[in-house]
Amino acid sequence: MKKVRFGGRLFAALLLPFVVVACSDTTGLEENHGEEIEGVQIWLSGAMIASYDGDTGSWTGELEVHAGEETAHMDIRMVDHDGVQVELESDHYLEVDVEDESIAEFEQDTPGEFGGHLHGVAVGETDVVFKLMHGAVGSGHADFITAAVHAHVEDH
Repeated sequence: MKKVRFGGRLFAALLLPFVVVACSDTTGLEENHGEEIEGVQIWLSGAMIASYDGDTGSWTGELEVHAGEETAHMDIRMVDHDGVQVELESDHYLEVDVEDESIAEFEQDTPGEFGGHLHGVAVGETDVVFKLMHGAVGSGHADFITAAVHAHVEDH
C-alpha cells in the first residue's frame, strides 16, 4: 500500500488564495492608525464639492469645468466613517482614472499627490475614479477604489 503525504505543497496551495485575497481586497477599507478609510472628499477653494460614501458606494456632488480651462487645485481627502481625514503612511498615493480623456483630464502637480486639476478638453461628460494606492508610485496596488463620479465639461 502506498502512503499519501500531505506536506507543505498542499498547505501552500490551500493557503495561497487567502493570502492573495487579503492583499488584493479593493472593496473594503484601509486601516491606518486604527482608523478605517470609508470615503473620499474633494475640496476646491476651501469648499467640499463632492464626497464619496464607501458604505453606499455613492457620490454626492459632481465635478465641473469649462472646456479649455482647468479648475483650481482640488484637494482629495481620504476620510473615516465620521468624515474625519485619515492620516496616511508615506507609501500611499493617489491615482486618478478619467474614462474619456478626450473630454477631461486630471493632472497632478506631483505624481501620486492627493490633489490636482481637472482640465476641460471638450464639451461632454465622463467618469472619474479615485484610487488610494499602496507602494511605489506607478507600480503599487489599490487599497481603496471609489465608484465613478461624473465630470461635466461645459461650454463657456
